Amino acid sequence: MEAEKAAGLQIVHKLQMFLLFLKPIVYYPSVVFFCTGAGGWSPLVSDRYQWLEVDFGERSTITAVATQGRYGSSDWLASYLLMFSDTGHNWKQYRQEDSIGFFPGNNNADSVVQYKLQQPAIARFLRLVPLDWNPSGRIGLRLETYGCPYTFNVVSFDGSSSGLVYRVSPGQRQSSRDVVNLKFKTLRNSGTLLQLEGNEGRGLNLQLERGKLLLLLRKGNYTDVRKTSSSDTRHLASLGSLLDDQHWHHVSVERRGSHLNLTVDKHTERLILGEVQTRTYPQSTISRRSFHGCVENLSFNGYNLIELAKHNSHQVTGNMTFSCTEPVSVAVTFNGPQSFLQLPWTKTSPETTVSVGFQFRTWNKAGLLLTFDLWQKKSVVWMYLSEARLQLQVHNEGKLVLELSAAAALNDGQWHLVELQSRQGRLTIVVDKGEGGSAQGSLSFPVAIEGHLFFGGCPIEDESPECINPFSVFQGCMRLLTLENKAIDLILVQQKQLGSYSNLQIDMCGINDRCSPSHCEHGGRCSQTWNIFHCNCSGSGYSGATCHSSVYEQSCEAYKHNGNTSGYFYIDVDGSGPIQPQHVYCNMTEENTWMQIPHNNTDLTKVRPTPGVNQLSLHFDYSAIDNQLLAAISQSEHCEQELSYHCRNSRLLNTPEGSPFSWWLGGPSPGWVQTYWGGAHPGSHQCFCGLQGDCVDPQYYCNCDADRAEWTEDSGLLSHKESLPVRSIVLGDVQRPGSESAYRVGPLRCHGDRGTASRQKGFRGCIRSLQLNGVTLDLEERAKITPGVQPGCPGHCSSYGSFCQNQGRCVERTNGFHCDCSLSAYTGVFCQTEVSASFKSETSVSYTFKDPHRGGRNSSALPSSIYSDLTLREENVSLSFRTSQSPALLLYISSYYREYLALLINKHGEGTQVRYKLDSSREAEVLRSSVRSLANGQLHTVSVKRTTHSVTVQIDQKPTEHFNLTSDTEFNAIKSLVLGKVYETDGLDPDLARLASLGFTGCLSVVRFNNSSPLKAALFLPESSPVSIIGPLTLSTCGSASSANPYASENTHHLSDKSGSVGSDQPLVNAIRTDSALIGGVIAVVIFVILTGLAITARYLYQRKDTYRKQEGKEVKQDERPEFRYSSSTDPPNLSSENQKEYFI
Repeated sequence: MEAEKAAGLQIVHKLQMFLLFLKPIVYYPSVVFFCTGAGGWSPLVSDRYQWLEVDFGERSTITAVATQGRYGSSDWLASYLLMFSDTGHNWKQYRQEDSIGFFPGNNNADSVVQYKLQQPAIARFLRLVPLDWNPSGRIGLRLETYGCPYTFNVVSFDGSSSGLVYRVSPGQRQSSRDVVNLKFKTLRNSGTLLQLEGNEGRGLNLQLERGKLLLLLRKGNYTDVRKTSSSDTRHLASLGSLLDDQHWHHVSVERRGSHLNLTVDKHTERLILGEVQTRTYPQSTISRRSFHGCVENLSFNGYNLIELAKHNSHQVTGNMTFSCTEPVSVAVTFNGPQSFLQLPWTKTSPETTVSVGFQFRTWNKAGLLLTFDLWQKKSVVWMYLSEARLQLQVHNEGKLVLELSAAAALNDGQWHLVELQSRQGRLTIVVDKGEGGSAQGSLSFPVAIEGHLFFGGCPIEDESPECINPFSVFQGCMRLLTLENKAIDLILVQQKQLGSYSNLQIDMCGINDRCSPSHCEHGGRCSQTWNIFHCNCSGSGYSGATCHSSVYEQSCEAYKHNGNTSGYFYIDVDGSGPIQPQHVYCNMTEENTWMQIPHNNTDLTKVRPTPGVNQLSLHFDYSAIDNQLLAAISQSEHCEQELSYHCRNSRLLNTPEGSPFSWWLGGPSPGWVQTYWGGAHPGSHQCFCGLQGDCVDPQYYCNCDADRAEWTEDSGLLSHKESLPVRSIVLGDVQRPGSESAYRVGPLRCHGDRGTASRQKGFRGCIRSLQLNGVTLDLEERAKITPGVQPGCPGHCSSYGSFCQNQGRCVERTNGFHCDCSLSAYTGVFCQTEVSASFKSETSVSYTFKDPHRGGRNSSALPSSIYSDLTLREENVSLSFRTSQSPALLLYISSYYREYLALLINKHGEGTQVRYKLDSSREAEVLRSSVRSLANGQLHTVSVKRTTHSVTVQIDQKPTEHFNLTSDTEFNAIKSLVLGKVYETDGLDPDLARLASLGFTGCLSVVRFNNSSPLKAALFLPESSPVSIIGPLTLSTCGSASSANPYASENTHHLSDKSGSVGSDQPLVNAIRTDSALIGGVIAVVIFVILTGLAITARYLYQRKDTYRKQEGKEVKQDERPEFRYSSSTDPPNLSSENQKEYFI
């Protein structure tokens, strides 16, 4: 035994450790349990050529595995592979859904790490292959598997018998749904797997062709299959790839009426029988080969056909074997640059004959297949792939003495047989028994192999100077290696008893088809190498790694924005969606940019009746297919299509009470019947003249229905998008003697782009630190080649900044964003909550902008430089209010120069006034709005904007009103803004002073002056803001549009007086408590008001007349300088510099 151990038989060591440390498998009714007990498995040598193999005794369903380190040691696995097999050969590596092949293991010897398999594995044998382990220890493992027994019925077919035939009983009820389920495995890449006979001589064929499963619809009965021509066969679908790998593959064919689903493993293709196919397949014929392999769990509509065959049911006939006999075929996988297989040449003397054979499959176009030295001095042979052709070169003393080439397209993933033979100096290579081609040539010296043969690559140069590879390494699989017509046992190679190797996977072929299913979109053609796939997007109209991004614009509007003029363009209305680009004409010469989609006849066409046919039906074929048309209509703001009928003694619709002579079909194919004509409304049964009331005969609703002998017409535009495009028209009154008519259906015309975003609603935002099975992926590198994805993360505000409303500013945070409402008159999470307050008549809120640096406030002799930073040439004032008081002062802004701005409601609520006094030596200018009924207790919004002389006023959603000032353009040295009662009325006009002293009763909301929010400052920052409050100020929701009663929802948050000047208990101004005094006071006040009103009216009329004359005599000059920007908190936002319409009042 010690001598055997010294020989290095690694598999014997594994078996020994298995017997010593592992208990037998214990079977429970629902669990296959594999227990390790104490200790564990640890091979004598810790390298990547070790594995632990478990035999469950029979095929089982494995659902999970659990690993643990070796007991009482520092030995554990950090990662491993799982492989499964039915026979102990031809292993298949298990991969999770994300194609990750390895499993993270343990980080200590005691914890248990369990993984549930995303898809249960069905196998008899499990093999665990260590990848990494504790660097301070050795490979060590305790293993447990979970699962249950697998029930199956199996048959095998040898490819020559009649197979299994199932006949439906005559009395068996027909069903609208048929389902066939089965699993199969085979080594042959072609052969008929299943035939289904249907009605009317039609049937379905499911057959393997080059390792893919094809579904064909054929005409002809089962016995006539071999006579069926390609013209009688229709290719419906193709799924799967590499299905000749001798592993089980699940197949399901389901029919529901005309709907057909084909499923191969995890992929399904859905079909509709009778539907026109948009995908093109290569022409296929019914295979003449029978299936050679095994089938299990074959069922039809729930009937287990194999079970029926076992019980000799009369419905099932055929020659079959109820077992699966599998030939042993050991393959080897060459994974990467260090992969090679070295085999010894057993002959020790030169021979005149050489024979080497092998099969290979690969996706790569290039790679070394075989190299060896010759007995002839300094002679070497290289057999390799170049541009997917088989090449052979013989060099002698560094010179090329022979070159052969054979076959082509050998990188198709199929198994190809290569045979190399030499007899008496003549060298021959044959591919696929001659079907792939052959080549031969002669040498001046005999071909005799010396030393070793190297397959796939060479060892590191320092380790093997006899092998030199000037070509790329081979990546793929090989099997059935023969030397001198003797098969090579690769299991002996695996056990290190024959030859040597590096970086190989023996007893499995690890090839994957990355193009099945194809990741290339929009008809891009997929090609691949061993490691990657590539999409050829040429001719598809799309670009990018997967042909995802359209190379065309989504509308004619987009082409116009790029500077294009009228012409034909391809547009892709859904961008990266499934709808293909369409060829349209873009008319960019009109006011709107029109997209025109023509059909087969847009000319005015005379009707030519057909004898014996009472109705003439005309169909229109458009240059775009149906889904393109409907998408173009849906994405446009407006679409129209001309529909006209010219007639003489040819009626069109007749009366609304009768059935129409003619109609048309429009909308989604094949179209809905429409009984109105161009220019009328859907469902009206009228023409345009009927809608206008000007038809030639008033008793009809169409001109043609008057049935006159003169030519007339009914024409107009159809603009109801749901009824477009016009698919066909039916004309009924065309056969009478003397009837003449002509029709025209114009092209479909659309304009406007409602936004053509992709239908694929994907994730929008940033992803970082993405891990798969504990491994962090390099997202930035992947983003560089992925359409629509950018490396890095621009921040949350780029995606969600639009949530911040009403001048709110988005601020980035580590795990989100924040809306900064400091510059907004609103508050709340997204600056969307109105800031409102209820005012009493004595309430006053005063917001001071800035104190002067020196001098008295009332001195008019101060230099203007003191107030230069408080001088404005533009203002932006906005607020909302509710009140029943009129007249009322809403807002007052004062100046140290006795200038002011006031916003007030007129008497009886009849409009608003904006008073500007920008020149202390002149009277204030009064701008009156025409909007009425503002003191009605409803919520109203006022916006006043001034830029030099130009003033705009907008109330609610009414049209903006424009005014022009004739006084100075500068608002000098602004002092303060007052809401409510004004206690300091020095410098005010008498009538405005009296109104200001009355105060304001009602609700004020979202008050904003340039960049200042005085009401918000008073309510939320009364201590830190330049604001003073007199009287009660109550925070309220009265400014909300949903608040019907502005005072019902007031809260109890009252702000006390901040200045201490006036309290709520003081008597009203001019109020006298005695009755007599009250009566006398009222009389006096009435007389005073009448006299004052007359004087003010006279003066006002005189001032307005003077203002009108001054404005009439000169044109208001706009400021020629760039727009003035003020840097303090009184800055207004940018205002439009457009010329405003002038109003003189």
